[in-house]
Amino acid sequence: MSSSSKSNSVRTKSQSKNPKAIVLFSGGLDSTTCLYQAIQDGYSPIALSFDYNQKHKQELKSAKKITKLLEVPHLIQKLNPDFFQGSSLTEKKIKVPKNSLGHSKIPNTYVPGRNILFLSFGVSLAEGIGAQRLYIGVNALDYSGYPDCRPEFIKAYSDAIRIGTKTGSEGHPLEICTPLQFLDKKEIVLLGSKLGVPFSMTHSCYDPVGGKPCGKCDSCLLRKKGFQEAGIPEK
Repeated sequence: MSSSSKSNSVRTKSQSKNPKAIVLFSGGLDSTTCLYQAIQDGYSPIALSFDYNQKHKQELKSAKKITKLLEVPHLIQKLNPDFFQGSSLTEKKIKVPKNSLGHSKIPNTYVPGRNILFLSFGVSLAEGIGAQRLYIGVNALDYSGYPDCRPEFIKAYSDAIRIGTKTGSEGHPLEICTPLQFLDKKEIVLLGSKLGVPFSMTHSCYDPVGGKPCGKCDSCLLRKKGFQEAGIPEK
């Protein structure tokens, strides 16, 4: 059975009475797996995406298609592009590195403060609507070395919102859920396959050409590695 045909096994409309969760959702492989995991965990998710002046909008297009498939509420927050400078994902003058996976230096695809801001929006929305969990697809194994994907960052941020929110001060803080934190890409692909993630609908490339993945950026190489090692086709 293909991954897309299995998506019907994931509950959607019937979850309206389930506890709420916010899922930070880009439309890529990792965040889509998180969205499906949230549903599997018994939550009624709201997908939260961001338009932060990315060079391309392929991930957002994927996000819209996937949330429509799942009939999941989807919010896209547009952010002022002046807040996201110094990254090859947002500035045309900075080239996305190719075939550089494994280098020790943090690549220029790192967007300063991105997860801090995304989580802050997610926390605000979650606390406002009474959501119990906030899902984010950060990973500390097969990733490009971004400091805001590390478990110590997530722990520190969790401590901050426990102290700095009403729900936290009342003893029932919002839980930041990171189901992919200690999985490699192979394990993420295997989990996604088990959950019925429609892989062909997801988009991960940093620098697509004509809407197609470049196949050479870190994200493309990590994705390819995961599918090859899992022995699962992307389509």
